This record gives sequence, structure tokens and C-alpha cells, in this order.
Amino acid sequence: MVVLTKGDHVWLQDPRKESKLIPIGAYVAIADSGRLQLRDDEGKDHWLDKEMAASLRTMHISSVNGVEDMIRLGDLHEAGILRNLLVRYQDNLIYTYTGSILVAVNPYQVLPIYTAEEVTGYKDRRIGEKSPHIFAIADNSYYRMLREKKNQCVIISGESGAGKTESTKLILQFLAAVSGQHSWIEQQIIESNPIMEAFGNAKTIRNDNSSRFGKYIDIHFTERGVIEGAKIDQYLLEKSRLVSQLPDERNYHIFYCLLVGLPAAEKGKLELTEAKDYYYLTQGDCLECEGRADKRDFAEIRGAMKVLTFSDENIWDIYKLLAGILHLGNIQFVAVERRNLESTGFAQEDQVSKVSRVLEVNHKNLCDALTNKTTMAHGETIVSPVSKDKAVDMRDAFVKAIYGRLFIWIVTKLNEATYREQEDPKGMRLGIGLLDIFGFENFGKNSFEQMCINYANENLQQFFVRHIFKLEQEEYDREGIKWDHIQFVDNQETLDMIAMKPLNIIALVDEEARFPKGTDKSLLAKLNNQHSRNELYKASYGTQFGIQHFAGLVYYETDGSSLHEPFLGQESGYIQSGFHRAHQDLQDTILEDAVREGHHRCQGHQEETPDPGKQFKTSLDALMNTLNACQPFFVRCIKPNEYKKPNVFDRELVARQLRYSGMMETIRIRRNGYPIRHTFKEFVDRYRMLIGGVKPSHLEDCKAASTRICEAVLKGYDWQQGHHKIFIKEMLTIFPTQDEQDVFLEQERDKARPLLRRPSEDGSTGKNSCK
Repeated sequence: MVVLTKGDHVWLQDPRKESKLIPIGAYVAIADSGRLQLRDDEGKDHWLDKEMAASLRTMHISSVNGVEDMIRLGDLHEAGILRNLLVRYQDNLIYTYTGSILVAVNPYQVLPIYTAEEVTGYKDRRIGEKSPHIFAIADNSYYRMLREKKNQCVIISGESGAGKTESTKLILQFLAAVSGQHSWIEQQIIESNPIMEAFGNAKTIRNDNSSRFGKYIDIHFTERGVIEGAKIDQYLLEKSRLVSQLPDERNYHIFYCLLVGLPAAEKGKLELTEAKDYYYLTQGDCLECEGRADKRDFAEIRGAMKVLTFSDENIWDIYKLLAGILHLGNIQFVAVERRNLESTGFAQEDQVSKVSRVLEVNHKNLCDALTNKTTMAHGETIVSPVSKDKAVDMRDAFVKAIYGRLFIWIVTKLNEATYREQEDPKGMRLGIGLLDIFGFENFGKNSFEQMCINYANENLQQFFVRHIFKLEQEEYDREGIKWDHIQFVDNQETLDMIAMKPLNIIALVDEEARFPKGTDKSLLAKLNNQHSRNELYKASYGTQFGIQHFAGLVYYETDGSSLHEPFLGQESGYIQSGFHRAHQDLQDTILEDAVREGHHRCQGHQEETPDPGKQFKTSLDALMNTLNACQPFFVRCIKPNEYKKPNVFDRELVARQLRYSGMMETIRIRRNGYPIRHTFKEFVDRYRMLIGGVKPSHLEDCKAASTRICEAVLKGYDWQQGHHKIFIKEMLTIFPTQDEQDVFLEQERDKARPLLRRPSEDGSTGKNSCK
């Protein structure tokens, strides 16, 4: 029987909560009456008689004030993890470890924890030596790269609004500072951020600066650890945002910045006015974004473009394309009948003239291109009118193609400025990759783009599973280590159904989009016929089908061509002649590339224009191959509430994200396993100085020597000898009066040998080269 006194902490099952499986923390406020008053973590009071209170579970002391590393939690359950993040969040401690994995809770406020002093404080420190911080992850990836001469990657994941992009920027800033030699290339890498954000980020319901594309920034270092360049890969820009936005959302930042930041004279040349005047910018009824200064941001974008070697001509051509997109969106079509055929005309001819003037294209060709399509029949090109609705689809698809091509060109331009050939061809180039990619999401209406986004997250979850769980179990089995196997969720079957096995979902969507008589109904029928027997596929007789993802069931829409959006208007090769211009510049190149895709697809040149689904899968496969070749660090970003407000912690929302992230399984495997491991050769060479009589590895029986070292140094510690490696359990509370944890061996090593030396900015050596 539990006897509770004032101040005791317990786990309380709150009957008012929908999720009754997650107890809430509470403490005893009053215990000297016939009943107990409990006050929970949300400040609510609960009165219980003493008999009911006796059945409550008491809270482990580690959960009362929280711990920096959740491996050390005594309450190893979902409620314990959730409360630990809550307690720390209330103290503005937004970072928490789970072993070497960092959990970052978005504070939705500026905290004074990213100063130059903080950078210095985390430099050359092992994880666990200081409080959890994004700088610690950046620092350890950097020094592990130098020590082991292997490429590293930091995978930053989480829902929209969780803080992924900000985490990426902070790591970039730290690496630029810690590499020890501030250079022009480092400045260029940092300056690429405002450009990428302007053209690829937007205000959504969940996030004022949401990345609507995925990016992998590969930062290149010399063997001495100096930054010598970078390369950006981008994935699946959300083009549908260009032509439609949900309520309280905006189009891409660059449009609003352009309209308030461009000088009046230049706006006049582009015939631009205010954001409220453009259909493509007003559908979300949200022209301004609290906390963002569009005019100031525009000046920053202009400055960054100069740093990244954009010429004045490049910049002006970009402006013309952006203006052209806005003017195209204002074209209104009307249904007309010509020669007994359903045709399309323009509500306002002067609007079309405005587009032709800004984009400098032939007016008649433009009109024809927007209202006609070309098809091939028996080797002949046939031009025929389209309906009003089809003309809108064609215009919107063309706008998406223009912006997509422009975005790719901008990324290519950034890479031209930041990429450097290796200084020493005979030397070693090292790299740290930062992956900031769209999070798993489930909206009211989910399109083809959203399916690709969720498929990408499915791949990343599998990567995480393989790294944290599968590889651990396989390693222990292979090495003969005794430990308790842990069950985990493997989502390989979902990946197979979406994109791996023959007649997978993406392949069927691509195929139906190419089929001349393909419709939404025929697509859904094919999907149901092929996959309805798979328990991960949810067939529907309406307009949707469902996929059971690792993070939950999502229904995708086929009605209204939402799955066909990437293909709409691609048969309109006639647009090519409409946008042909006499002189060659960036604008002409973008326009020609955008329409050439439609022209080639119309002619059946599939090898030149791969299907969108196949194209995305190919780029994603390349990304996964890159990640698999690196040593990974993981940053799990969590958003504490949907309102973007500081000091608000929604337990249900956070609990859902923790389930998606696999955090429970991570904690269990890290705590029960042996995360510290070395081959016998590595162990002898690194720690032989800890005892006398151990020779270098090439002169020793390394297995026997490793055992001697462990027996002499790790007395009382939990370690095992495998077939090829030494496995050591993380040192948690073996010496409760000391601060020695998993850094014990390294600290003993530092004591046993002279100060190590490491590369410095001038190529000489300095203190502590190995971590």
C-alpha cells in the first residue's frame, strides 16, 4: 500500500483526457485531511480519497525534475518521456538527449543560447559533457569526421513547424565557426539560406516559415577540417502552392517580398502593383505574416544574391519571371463557341497583353498557346481549342513548370558559387550532410505531391529503424553478445507497395497519367484492383484510396486530378512557339525548358522527361544511398502546440509526435544495449596506455589485450567481449557520486598520455585532436 505525503509525485490517470493511456504527472498538495488534493502538471486540481490514492503509482525521482538524457529515466514509459520534455520545456530547456539522439522542442521564442560564447563552450566537447544542445550534435559530427575520416550526416526530422529549418541554420553557423578559418566560401554557404527560404518557404497554417521542399546540404571539408565548399540537392518543391493556398496561408515568400521591396521604377517596368491585386497571392486571405518583415527580407535576399554571384541581368530576369507568373494568374478565361466547337477566350485582352509585354513574347502566339492544344495523329500535328476549365489547368500547370525550372536554376546557381574542386586531388575530401526535409503530414485533401512527401518520410523512418534497431540486433547476434531482443515496427511492406514492387502505386499513377484516355476513376480502379488485398492499402469506392503509413492512415484524393497535377497541360507543346523569344537569357532559358518538357512528352519522348513519380523516386533513392554511406546523427524536432505560442505544451500533440519518431523503442534499445563498441585493434591502439605492458596492435593479440584492459579499467562496468569487438554499456549510475558516465574511458585516456594535438586553422596542430 502506498502512503502519500505532501510533496510526493505520482502518475495520475486523468479521466477527462481522451487519451487515457497517457497518465499525467501530479504532486500531493494537501495530505492532512481525509482526502488528498493532487495538482497535475497542467495546474488542475484533483481530490481523491485515501483509498483511491493508495492505488496510484509513485513517480521515480528521476522524473520529478527531469533529466538531460532520457536513457536515465527511471519511469521508462510514454508518460515519463512526455513529462520529462514538459518539465524541461517549462524551464526553457528545449534540448534533451536520448543517447546520442537530440530531441529539440520548438520554443517559439528567441532564447539567448546561441551566442559566440556558447559556440566556444561546446567546441571540442563530447556529448554529455555539457547540457544538451544542437551545437553539441554539430560539434560531434565535425570531430568524428576528422577523427575517423568518414563522412557524417545529420538527419533533422519532424512535422511542419517543429523547427527543422532553424536547426539546420544553427548547425551551419556552428560548423562555419568551428572550422577555424572564416572565408568567403563560408559566407557564401550561409548567405544561400535567405535565398533558399525566399523561393522555397511559405507561411502555412502550422508554420510561418515552412520549407515546402526538401534539401540536403553537403558541406565539404579539407582533411584539416577547413570548409572548402558545399553542394545543395533539392527534392520535390510543392508547386501546387503557386496556384492555390488554404485559408490563412501564403504563397512563397519571394512574391510578397518582391512587391513591397522593389523600387517603384522597377515595379513600374514590370507593371506590378500590390499583393492584394493578384489571384495567386490572395486565395489564403493572408497577405502579411506576423514576425516577418517582407521589405527587410527583400533587401537581405538582394544582398545574398550579390554574394552568391548573381549578375544584375540574372536578378532582373528572375523578377520578370516572377512578375509574369503573377500576371498569368490574373488572366480570366471565358467559354466561347467557335465553328461549333467548345473554345476559350479571354475576359480581358489587356491582361494577356500585360503578360506578353513583361515576358517579351509574341502576343498572338501567347493567346493561341493559352487556349489551344497540340496532339499528334498519324504523324501530323493537330491544333485544337480547349475548354475554359482545361485552359485554366494548362495555365496553372505552365506556371508550375516555370517556377519549378526557376527554382532548379537558382539551386544550380548557388552550387556554382559554393562548390569547389578539391584543393589537393591526392588528398581526402570529407563531408557533413544536413538533411532538412518535409515532415509527414495528413491534410483534409492529400495530393500526389503529399504522397511523395509521405513516401520520403517512410524511407527516412526505415533508415532510422535500420540504424537504431535492425543494425543493433544484427550486430549483437553476429558478435555473440547476450542481450534481450526488442521488437520494433518495420515498414518495408509499405515502401514496397508505394514504390518498390512491380505495379506499385507510384508506377500506376505515372502509367495512368501517360495513358491518353486515363481518368481519375480508371486510376482508382487500377489501384484497387492491384492492391486491395494488401492490408496496408485501404480501397475506397468514392474518390480516395488509403495508405497505412508508419505514422498513421492517410487517404489520397484522385477526384479533380489531384494525383495528376504534375501532368496537367503537358500535352500543350503549342506553348513552345508562344514563348519563343529572339534573344537568349535566363528568362528565355527557363521558359524554353518549361515548355520543352510538355513538347517532348506530347511527342512521346519519355526518356527526356521522366515521369514525376519515377523522377522523385530516383532522386530519393540517390539521397538514401548518400545517407547509407555516412555515419548518421539524428535530431528529432517536436512542435509543442499548433498555435506557434511560447510556453504552451500540448501533451496529446507531443505524444503523437513521439510515437511517430520511435522514441520509446530508441530509449529501450539504447538503455538495454551496448552502444559503445570498438574493434579489438581500435581498442588496443586507443586505450593501451591505460595499463602497462600492452604493445601496439600489430605486435599484440588484440582480443586478449582488450580483455586485459577492460578487466583492469572497467571494474564494476557492464561490458562484453564479442567475436571481433568490445561492447560497453553506457555508464549511467555506476558511480553515483561522480560525474563519470560514458566519457570515463576517454577521461582516463586523457590522464594517461600527453595532451593530444589536433589540426588548427593554419595547418599546425593543437590540443585534443581526437575526441
